[in-house]
Amino acid sequence: MQEIIMKKMKENAQRIFSVPKIKLDIGKNVKFASLISCTFDFELSSLMRNRCNILIVDRMHPALMGILDELNVDYSYMPEISKAEIQKIISNFDALIVRSKIECNTVFLNQNKHLRLVARAGSGMDNIDLEEAERLNIDCINCPEANCDAVGEQTVGMLLTLAHNIVKGNNEIGQFVWDREGNRGFEIGYQTIGIIGYGHTGSAVARKLSGFGCKVLAYDKYKSGFGGKLVQEVTLNQLLEEADVISFHVPLTNETRAWINQDFISSVHKSFGLLNLCRGEIMVTNDILTALETGKIRFFGADVLENENFDKLNDSQKNILTRLIERSNVVLTPHVGGWTAESFEKISVVLGKKIRNWLNKQDKVKNQRATQKNFVG
Repeated sequence: MQEIIMKKMKENAQRIFSVPKIKLDIGKNVKFASLISCTFDFELSSLMRNRCNILIVDRMHPALMGILDELNVDYSYMPEISKAEIQKIISNFDALIVRSKIECNTVFLNQNKHLRLVARAGSGMDNIDLEEAERLNIDCINCPEANCDAVGEQTVGMLLTLAHNIVKGNNEIGQFVWDREGNRGFEIGYQTIGIIGYGHTGSAVARKLSGFGCKVLAYDKYKSGFGGKLVQEVTLNQLLEEADVISFHVPLTNETRAWINQDFISSVHKSFGLLNLCRGEIMVTNDILTALETGKIRFFGADVLENENFDKLNDSQKNILTRLIERSNVVLTPHVGGWTAESFEKISVVLGKKIRNWLNKQDKVKNQRATQKNFVG
């Protein structure tokens, strides 16, 4: 069976690239629609590249490959590929589908003169240099609508956990401590919840909160006219004045980096609860810890950290994280808000549909150019 698969792969490679010399190194365990390692030894001229060839470097739901098969495009599904191997072969592809395996920075984007599309299998685009991509005429797409419900549920779950001291109570039971009064919580329905960032995820949080009867305020610097039954659209100052709980759902940009710092915390009028389920780099964790210790921040829930690479935590970061974990009014999770079985499939489906739309657009442009060329001729 493996010999048949290897033969088919080599035949496809010859058909795709139309070159006489191709070297394929395939691992012993070939999984469905997957190559463990693959290196190409060939040269391509731009005239040969008349089809879209896609490199997929992270694990994806089979639904994506099903859509790509329907589109009759060539793709290499290589979820086990290393960063170094990506660097070696990326110049042979027109499109890249990536989650978080590699930074698509200026150097990377300029390595491939054929690259026309970078598709992010997720919500944030902070691992792609969007300005450089635009300069190079490389289109970039993502799929925030695919995992926003998952993050919305995680947000409300964290809020409920902290409001009712669920983790604290569970830990105390494990120590044979029965403390009802010390775990008296509060009801969400009596709180004013402030949402900063009202995109796909922020609006999903508002929908999930709608059944609790709480007042929900929302601020978004780049959107307006979204107020209605679910939320009251407000200015940032009004949100900071009224909110009992503030939940962040913004992308990581130069503008939002380190937004949640001492100055921001001081600008909030009340003692408040804080939730961050977007990007760890938008907060200064030490400032949050200080505010927890003084009581300015009542509780803190986060699905993200400033540094999520535990192998590269410095002593200061380890100390801050340890002190956070020791607090009973803090709940942390390992960036799993959008990481559900359902969102895994939805991301692939949404991404596949967007790639279909992108290909249709490319075909339309190509046909228009051909028509203009024939007319001029």
